[in-house]
Formats: sequence, structure tokens, C-alpha cells
Amino acid sequence: MAPKVVSGRAAKKASKVKVPKVDKKKKRRRKEGYAIYIYKVLRQVHPDTGISSKAMSIMNSFVNRNFERIAAESSRLAHYNKRSTITSREIQTAVCLLLPGELAKDAVSEDTKAVTKYTSGFTRDVLLTCLISSIHRYTGRVPHD
Repeated sequence: MAPKVVSGRAAKKASKVKVPKVDKKKKRRRKEGYAIYIYKVLRQVHPDTGISSKAMSIMNSFVNRNFERIAAESSRLAHYNKRSTITSREIQTAVCLLLPGELAKDAVSEDTKAVTKYTSGFTRDVLLTCLISSIHRYTGRVPHD
């Protein structure tokens, strides 16, 4: 039998010696989300209730989706009014357009409180404060400190 003819590329591959890979720990990417904030609110409103990872994922998606909708609507409003900056006014208007009735009014009042706290120098977790008071308003339960 005639010997097999090997192309240059295949010969180079065959001549390389495989070096065993060194076990390196993979760096885990940080998952960003609202899970810790959602959990803090749950602890304050219902201290004896847990939440599954699937339910937490759904809540995280819900918060992300609503933030994206508000941001997109705020951007649209700023563009319509020929503004290059999104202010709290655009965000308030977007919230009023996107959220139904009483929920929009509550969100705007929480926004006003948050902006007042921010401008007066308080450094608190504004999102958590807003969520707690909104949940308290709708569930009728007093958050535990």
C-alpha cells in the first residue's frame, strides 16, 4: 500500500503535543438584580414568608421590565420636548402614563419624597423605602423594623 499523504496543516496539528490544562478556578460573574431589595421588603412586610428562586426571578424580571418601560417613555418625552436631559418631571409623567390610577399617584408621591430626601442630603436606600411604603399602602400591613 502507498503511504498516506498528509497536508501541511494536518502535519502541524499532529506534531503538537497536548499539554494538560492547569485547573484554574473560573471567575463567577456577578449577577446584578433586585433580589436583595425584594427580599428585604418581603422580610419587613411578611417576616415569616419565604420566596422561591423562580418567584424571585419573576419579580426581578418584573422590576427590570417596568424600569425599562419608564426609562423608554421618559426618553421619548424628553425627545418630544427637545430636551437632552431626563429630569424627575419626565419620569413622573412617564409613570402617570404607564401606571393605572391610584398606583401612579402613590408612585409620584414616593418620587417626590425620594427627590426631597436626596436633595436634602439623606443617603438612604430610596428604592427600599418606596417599596415598603407602597406595599404597606396596598396590603394594609405595617412593615416590621
